[in-house]
Amino acid sequence: MVYSAVLAGCGGMSKGWLSALSEHPLLKGRVRIVGLVDLDRSMAEQRAAEFGLGDIAIGTDLDTVLAQTRPDLLFDVVVPSARAALVRTGLRHGCHVLTEKPMATSIADARAMIVQAEAAGRLHAVVQNRRFIAGVRRIRQLIESGALGEITGLNCDFFIGAHFGGFREDMDNVLLLDMAVHTLDAARFMAGKAPRAVYCLETNPRGSWYRHGAAANAIFEFEDDLVFNYRGSWCAEGANTSWESAWRIIGTKGTLLWDGEENFQARIVAGDTGFFRDLEDLEVPALASDEQTHGHASVIADFLSAIESGQAPETAGSDNINSLAMVLAAIESARTGQRVSIQV
Repeated sequence: MVYSAVLAGCGGMSKGWLSALSEHPLLKGRVRIVGLVDLDRSMAEQRAAEFGLGDIAIGTDLDTVLAQTRPDLLFDVVVPSARAALVRTGLRHGCHVLTEKPMATSIADARAMIVQAEAAGRLHAVVQNRRFIAGVRRIRQLIESGALGEITGLNCDFFIGAHFGGFREDMDNVLLLDMAVHTLDAARFMAGKAPRAVYCLETNPRGSWYRHGAAANAIFEFEDDLVFNYRGSWCAEGANTSWESAWRIIGTKGTLLWDGEENFQARIVAGDTGFFRDLEDLEVPALASDEQTHGHASVIADFLSAIESGQAPETAGSDNINSLAMVLAAIESARTGQRVSIQV
């Protein structure tokens, strides 16, 4: 089946969506863009020309374009503050909606999206593309195998000096809301555990080119006494980590290190005597298939497959609200200086 789709929000992020849809083998020929919407019409026209979309509907009003094109899908690439209204509009027009992260800017809005999608009989899911990379899924596979024993701690460092320009540099809580949501979602996915509470310190370090919240340190409590430590900054120059962070995952049998790219190092205890126990290397097995390791393309492909199968997509709003709750609880903890329970 070829799905018709309208994409709303034609800024820089839209290029990644349109490239995946037009070029990636998982998606090529499966989705036909029939409309583009942006408050700046010239941006939509520019994207249509750039990707050779031909004679499609272009406009500044979503209602009008959806009524004109009657698409199967709405791709939401707007700024977070506009998301709730856009998702509501798309569902009202009978679209399945795939939205950029963060899912919403409040738990109340996220809950409303879940209710609206259920009432409309349509799917609503979130682009958490970074759980669809090989490293994250290999770690989940290793943890599930029990080779590291019971997981007791996840620790990650995210330090990058990113000069975006544009809306991010004027956002509140920019690191937590716009980037850490990826890392927190990955931690929740890797661990397979539910988050329960968080204590967070958020800062905007000297020299930051962001208006607010470019750095954060957070301690998350998960169920079964698992602790997740997050340290991050978007204004840390001089020694960038990968975009996927640098990880140390500790289990009762040993530890896994991952640099967020291609390098894994895992060791488990191999003896029961000595001040430091003898260790042996542990292989981190490859995945049986690479279909779910293509980031953005894999998220969209999973969404389409869910429509066809009637099953929930992996990043359905009803699940992703738990990652959003981690972010918003961390923001609330930073605001109040208190430990905050994570509730959806």
